[in-house]
Amino acid sequence: MSTGEALLVALAGVGAGLTGSVAGLASLISYPALLATGLPPLAANVTNTTSMLGNAVGTTIGSRRELVGQWRRLRTLMVLCGAGGSVGATLLLVTDPSVFEAVVPWLVALGALLLLLGDRLRAWSLARRREPTTASRWRGHLVVASIGVYGGYFGAGAGIIMLAALALRTTEPLAVTNAVKNVTTSTANLVAALAYMVVAPVDWAAAAALASGSLVGGWIGPQLVRVLPEKPLRIGIGLAGLGLAAYLLLA
Repeated sequence: MSTGEALLVALAGVGAGLTGSVAGLASLISYPALLATGLPPLAANVTNTTSMLGNAVGTTIGSRRELVGQWRRLRTLMVLCGAGGSVGATLLLVTDPSVFEAVVPWLVALGALLLLLGDRLRAWSLARRREPTTASRWRGHLVVASIGVYGGYFGAGAGIIMLAALALRTTEPLAVTNAVKNVTTSTANLVAALAYMVVAPVDWAAAAALASGSLVGGWIGPQLVRVLPEKPLRIGIGLAGLGLAAYLLLA
């Protein structure tokens, strides 16, 4: 990788960290940037996953205010998402990705639509809400673990799907849900990245450049979420998610 390419990848990392921490759409920028350097799809995918560890560090530091009092909840979510991430990483390494990737655009589109319809769905959910049952808790755990599988396998749009899943189960401010989403999905990313570092074709020069940029972008993103109006932001994220779904479908 030339110096010019490294600088462009680092700049793409800033954009990926920013969009990832705000909307869960980091791969909309980082994955195509790696493909543009000439990396084959598998190498670009595992390099992208590895480099997003920088984004995880940046978003966690930037979201410290919103994460106060959330760690008990996060422990459960992180265990579930981490377990799913390990399954997803294994699937990527041992199976043909074509079948799984065929459903990726539709999963991302579903997450985007859930965000766009969030107010109506949340009102409907509150109207029907009763005391949580064991069955409902396990359904919620299964959803989080399944998103972790997807995050460990491919990851593009995993953040927006997780954000939608969490937002439907709570009435807390979007900034708090977004911070919880960032830490939770980062767990699946970490587990997958550790596996890829050992057995997958990670391009370390590209990963280092992308990680450095995503750390900066990941730190800036939560601070923007903190001050931007919630409803327009959620609509913007949803529309961006539909754009990512269309991109993945056409690509």
